Amino acid sequence: QVQLVETGGGLVQAGDSLRLSCAASGLTFSNHVMGWFRQHQGKEREFLAAISWRGGSTVYGDSMKGRFTIARDNAKNTVYLQMNSLKPEDTAVYYCAGKKGPNTDDTLRTMRNNGVDYWGKGTLVTVSS
Repeated sequence: QVQLVETGGGLVQAGDSLRLSCAASGLTFSNHVMGWFRQHQGKEREFLAAISWRGGSTVYGDSMKGRFTIARDNAKNTVYLQMNSLKPEDTAVYYCAGKKGPNTDDTLRTMRNNGVDYWGKGTLVTVSS
């Protein structure tokens, strides 16, 4: 059974940084594209970032504007999202995602278009002004 467990969320102030982690189990982590999404209350889930099998390729959502960085550690079966210069509008539930498929840009683009095979349960990030 595949499990994706996000940690690292919480309450921070505007301008702070936060790193989210997602520990994966039940899958061969190193041959899955991994990614992050978020969902603001009452809105649709929004793509943030995706990373290829060994981290050589990444793709980001348009709203990130260089503030967020995705990374992975295959030895730890973990994917990270480093978030800097946080703003109140970053307040949302953040979800980890996994996608089966070849290690190609097409798989990254599929995830960007909400093509996801596995979801975590999410972690809440609240940014106060």
